Amino acid sequence: MAEENRLIQERVRKLNELKELGINPYPHKFDVTKKSSVIKSDYSSLEPEDHVDDVVSVAGRIMLMRNMGKASFVTIQDGEGSLQVYLRSDDVGSDTYKLLKKLDIGDIIGVKGSIFKTRMGEVTVHAKEYVILCKAIKTLPEKFHGVKDTEIKYRRRHLDLIMNKGSKDIFEKRLRILQAIREFMIQRGFLEVETPILQTQYGGASAKPFVTHHNELDMDMYLRISPELFLKQLLVGGFEKVFEINKNFRNEGIDTTHNPEFTLLEAYQAYADYHDMMDLMESMYDFVANKVLGTTIVEFKGQKIDVKKPWPRITMADSIKEHAGIDVLNMDATQLQDFVEENLIDFEKEVNWGNLVGAIFEHFCEDKYINPTFIIDHPRESTPLCKGLRSGDARLIERFEPFCMGMELGNAYSELNDPVLQRTLLEDQQRQLDAGDDEANPIDEQFLDAMETGMPIAGGIGIGIDRMIMILLGQESIRDIIFFPTMKPLDKVD
Repeated sequence: MAEENRLIQERVRKLNELKELGINPYPHKFDVTKKSSVIKSDYSSLEPEDHVDDVVSVAGRIMLMRNMGKASFVTIQDGEGSLQVYLRSDDVGSDTYKLLKKLDIGDIIGVKGSIFKTRMGEVTVHAKEYVILCKAIKTLPEKFHGVKDTEIKYRRRHLDLIMNKGSKDIFEKRLRILQAIREFMIQRGFLEVETPILQTQYGGASAKPFVTHHNELDMDMYLRISPELFLKQLLVGGFEKVFEINKNFRNEGIDTTHNPEFTLLEAYQAYADYHDMMDLMESMYDFVANKVLGTTIVEFKGQKIDVKKPWPRITMADSIKEHAGIDVLNMDATQLQDFVEENLIDFEKEVNWGNLVGAIFEHFCEDKYINPTFIIDHPRESTPLCKGLRSGDARLIERFEPFCMGMELGNAYSELNDPVLQRTLLEDQQRQLDAGDDEANPIDEQFLDAMETGMPIAGGIGIGIDRMIMILLGQESIRDIIFFPTMKPLDKVD
């Protein structure tokens, strides 16, 4: 810390000296004509020591400086890569050249000059003039080691992005994945919409919400856990194909696959069912992987995964039969409870057939699926918002979750649109909430009012975007694909 403070003081001294010389180290504007990648590409065919008179203006952060007396080589980094700059006292003027002594690694400069290729074959800008654009006060991590400490990596993401090209590449691909998702949905005729983040009543998922308070209205509000109930109201209003890429907030644990604030795509299509949603999801993964990566084969945790459609489909009951060795469809709740206790399966929910089946699946089956696989036909207790299985087994609903490498990637239904049954199911959820289940859904009268107006039959889906990005980019921690993951402040860390 003492050494860091000394370096900061040294930089502040240089900053003050620049100001005393009448130089503004933080000017308002600099015109950039070309980025580093374009310059390198445009002039790659030059022979070593070739010069051209083309004049370019570039700007970037100083990452390396080599002083050779009256000439210096400086490497700058812009948003697209690095570029070498050659500065000579005779070209920029001796007084201006001497100002290099007041610059440090991490400062930002603008350069105007011509192009040449060095004897070593590196495309370089021969500076005719340069200007200081930002004098940095703090130092960068050591160049050749970059940011290794995960605390620095996640808390000071700007340093990670400056020093680690791989990290910047990941986040650029994240943004391209989001663009590709939007392109895919719009091509399929969906309209992108917006729904409230602050809600007077939360719902649409089994999760504990964050609570906040509105001072003017003097009432508690919730950060949304899902946009589902609002999107369905838009279905009622006549928007037949809608989607939203949204931030959701769930007051639950943090680990390598969970962040309290996460990105979700949720979509609804009138006159469709969960089979259509399976096609939508596998087609989206296929499209996005090819668009961004040029392949559907990716590597995650050392395993080769192919996200190419179609994905296998297996019922939850058949999955349990395969991996746990029991036929839950021919067992009652008492038998399932005995099985759960015998196998020491964690179980804290209300004891009923569906909750027990879900716990058995989670314990024995979730981690068995390497390539994306749809697990279909869940117990009706798993959600109050889904239609029953049309085959007639009253215990099951037309719901699916896709799993890959032990992770759930999404959730989809043939949406319930019977308003009488919907009210009954939400009243039961309210009873569970009142009894202490803080992940149960409360009654939402605004949603029920829309349902009672008449909602078309529909397929609906929620796709975890962060987990999709983890899979496609081979990143094992959600913190590595979220710019600013949720972390405890340093003064709160034990």
